[in-house]
Amino acid sequence: MKMRLLIVEDDEALRSSLVRSLDRSYVIDEAGDGREASECLTHKRFDVVLSDIDLPHGSGIDVLRLVRDCDLDVPVILMTGQPSVDTAIEAMDLGAFTYLKKPFERGTLERALGRAGTLGKLARIKREAMSTLGKNGALPGDRAGLSTIFQQALDTLWIAYQPILCRQTQKTIGFEALLRCKAMPTPNAVIEAAERLDRIHDLGRRVRECAAACFKPCNRDMLLFVNLHAVDFSDPELYSSTTHLAKIASSVILEVTERTAINDITDTRRRATELRSLGYRIAVDDLGAGYAGLTTFANLEPEVVKLDMSLVRNIENSPVQFRIVEGITNLCHSLGMKVVAEGIETTRELQTIHELGCDYLQGYLLGAPQPFLLDHVMQQPASI
Repeated sequence: MKMRLLIVEDDEALRSSLVRSLDRSYVIDEAGDGREASECLTHKRFDVVLSDIDLPHGSGIDVLRLVRDCDLDVPVILMTGQPSVDTAIEAMDLGAFTYLKKPFERGTLERALGRAGTLGKLARIKREAMSTLGKNGALPGDRAGLSTIFQQALDTLWIAYQPILCRQTQKTIGFEALLRCKAMPTPNAVIEAAERLDRIHDLGRRVRECAAACFKPCNRDMLLFVNLHAVDFSDPELYSSTTHLAKIASSVILEVTERTAINDITDTRRRATELRSLGYRIAVDDLGAGYAGLTTFANLEPEVVKLDMSLVRNIENSPVQFRIVEGITNLCHSLGMKVVAEGIETTRELQTIHELGCDYLQGYLLGAPQPFLLDHVMQQPASI
C-alpha cells in the first residue's frame, strides 16, 4: 500500500516535477502555500510531509507546527534554496526529520522520504504499544510536538484540592491545590514539558489563576497551599498585587518544592520578603527528597515544612524513618515552623505520625484530591 505524501511548494514547475518523479511510489497531495497546506492537514492524514521553507501565507516552519497540531509522529522534510544556519537549527529543534538544500539529486530525496516514512510508521507502532501497555506518558521528542501537547495541557488544566487536617482537632484547616489536566497523564509530565519548553512561567500563572478562581471555602480561615517551581521566583507576575491569588494572599501558603534547586535564583531572601509583604506565607515542600539545605531555610524562613511522603510511607516499620521525622519535627518546632506530614495512606501511618507530633496531616486516607465542593470541610477524617 502506497504511503500518502503531502508536497508543499509554491514554485509550480518544481512542484509538478516532484509529483511526476514520486507519483509511482506515493499517493500525493499538493499545496502551493501555507493556507492550502493547512486545509490538507485538517482533512487528511499523511505518512510524510515535504515542504519548502519559504512559502506565501506561512513558512515551512509554520507547516511543521501545523503538522504537529494534527499528528505527533508524521515526519516532515524541509527544503530550501537559501539555507541559513538559524533556520536549519530552528527546523531541527522543532523536529524536522531532515533539511535538504536545493537543488538536490532525486536519489537523495527518495532515500530521505523512504527512511522518513519507515521511521514514521515505527513511531506510530511504538506509541500504540505504549498505549496498550499503559505507558502512554512519554512526551514527544521534538519541540513542535511537545509544544502542541503542552498547550493542550494548559487548555484542559484544572485544579484538584486535597484536604489538610489539624492533628489535634482532626478538622480541615486547608487544601493543597494540585495540577490536573486531560492532555497529559501526570502532573510531572506537564512540569517536564514546561521545563523543556522554557514555559514554567506560563504553567505557574495558569495554575495560580485556576487555584484562586476555584477556591470557594465556606470558612474564611481555610488555607490554600499552592505549589511553586523554583523558576516561578523569577516571574514578575508572582509579585503583582492585582492577580486572583494576590487578592486572597492572607489565606495562601506558597509551597516551594525541595525537588528543584533554587540556587540559580538571585535575591531569594528579598523575594521571599516581597511575597510576605503581599500577605503570603511560605512552605518548603517535599522535605527529604532533594536539594533544600541550610541556605534554603535561611533565605526563605518558611512558616511551614512539608515532609516528603517517602518519609511517611510505612514509617511504622522503619525505625530510621521514625527517628528522622521525629528529629525534623522537633527542630522545626524549635524554630517556630509547623510540620505537615503528607502521603498518609494507612491507619498505622496515621497513628505513628500522630505520635510524633506533626501539626498537620495530609493523604488519601484523610481525603483524596477532587474538584472543590462546599461540603469539603464537612467531611469526617479517619479516626486516629
